[in-house]
Amino acid sequence: MASDIEQQPPVSFIGKKGNSSGEGYGVEEPLLKIESRDDYSVASAILPFLFPAFGGLLYGYDIGATSSATISIQSPTSSGISWYNLSSVEVGLITSGSLYGALIGSILAFNVADFLGRRRELVVSSLMYLIGALVTALAPNFVIMVIGRFIYGIGIGLAMHAAPMYIAETAPSQIRGLLISLKEFFIVLGMLEGYIAGSLLVDAYVGWRYMYGVSSPLSLIMGIGMWWLPASPRWILLRAIQGKGDVQDLRKTAITCLCRLRGNAIGDSAPQKVDEILSELSHLREEEEATIAEMFQGKCLKALMIGCGLVLFQQITGQPSVLYYAATIFQSAGFSAASDATRASILLGFLKLIMTGAAVLVVDRLGRRPLLLGGVSGIVISLFLLGSYYTYLHNIPAVAVIALLLYVGCYQLSFGPIGWLMISEIFPLRLRGRGLSIAVLVNFGANALVTFAFSPLEELLGAGVVFFIFGVIAVLSLVFIFFMIPETKGLTLEEIEAKLL
Repeated sequence: MASDIEQQPPVSFIGKKGNSSGEGYGVEEPLLKIESRDDYSVASAILPFLFPAFGGLLYGYDIGATSSATISIQSPTSSGISWYNLSSVEVGLITSGSLYGALIGSILAFNVADFLGRRRELVVSSLMYLIGALVTALAPNFVIMVIGRFIYGIGIGLAMHAAPMYIAETAPSQIRGLLISLKEFFIVLGMLEGYIAGSLLVDAYVGWRYMYGVSSPLSLIMGIGMWWLPASPRWILLRAIQGKGDVQDLRKTAITCLCRLRGNAIGDSAPQKVDEILSELSHLREEEEATIAEMFQGKCLKALMIGCGLVLFQQITGQPSVLYYAATIFQSAGFSAASDATRASILLGFLKLIMTGAAVLVVDRLGRRPLLLGGVSGIVISLFLLGSYYTYLHNIPAVAVIALLLYVGCYQLSFGPIGWLMISEIFPLRLRGRGLSIAVLVNFGANALVTFAFSPLEELLGAGVVFFIFGVIAVLSLVFIFFMIPETKGLTLEEIEAKLL
């Protein structure tokens, strides 16, 4: 627990005081000096990122493993159950059960996140992951299995809400983008691990139980790690500003937490940094908890428009549907691996991992806007190529393969990592918990909408027309990014908030 941590030498954060004219960044005199590389050590930055990122790894693993688990569980010879003859609706419930749970987890996060704090929310998330994985893996019948999937999904919703907040609030500003983008890398890494595990276990006796059971030790590691880590100093100081505890006691706790997060490299500057964050919070008048009505006013409304708009476009530009067609596209191109959906998924998983790694390496150098504009431009081209393939170019399967790979690569350079990065940065501190829960809810809701609407739309209009529609939506998302998304590269969270004024 944060209050039980021994005092260690301190660190420093950053912030600038907003000016009244709103010129430039909306900041004037530096309230804090921009952190130097000596303000933190690489070793001390790893664990505060790694354990929250396990929440993303477990989310990605579930996506990858479920694609094979639904094949394994319907096998009359290897499923090991008497209820293997599932209907399409029942298979759909197994597949989407975690998604519905994630929607509920997002709603729960809206009400309890600011009370629990980022760290304890991640502990609860790991507990939901653990219970959900065990119930699913040991399920004696279909109903219990769906309940397990639902519980696991609650863990996803809580983790996808709290992990980016915890990382954003504890990471040094100059590597914040890298670390939050690395969380997306962990999601993709989890997908790849799920695809590989599924490929190895799909023909094993009761292989689906092993696929889901693998999540249990990982969730246990995540829970133990988050219990050991300190609370977010910014969340602690927000409690002080809101009068939810003795200011001096909370200040000391924040100093202790900051020292643990940054290690010995911070020297004696932690008390100064904590005082500067307190001053900045007071300057931005964050004395009270944000009301629901206030969330739709002023800078809060602007942050919601940016965050929710970004994650909405992330989904309605067709990401679930493009991956849904992956195996068909590989089959039409004549690849031998295309007859096996799990192997095709592994190939795409490797591409997603490589491109996410590239985004992680350059996001803090190139910035968020260039990657979004460039990546989404590639998505537009790929969607129109896919639409053309299914409408006019059936006899040139290479067009579809190139479009698919271009889409996956560009998505992982742009919407994939930067969507989660931006929503963790742009919400004002006292609204961050509720704002992020709304954004996560929009994300999973839009995902569900696209996933379930694609098949009837494809049957009604044809795949080509649907991909053209996605292409037009992607063009609209480019306009949204160009006019609405600010550049947050190198700015502290306080500076970003001042920029939105």
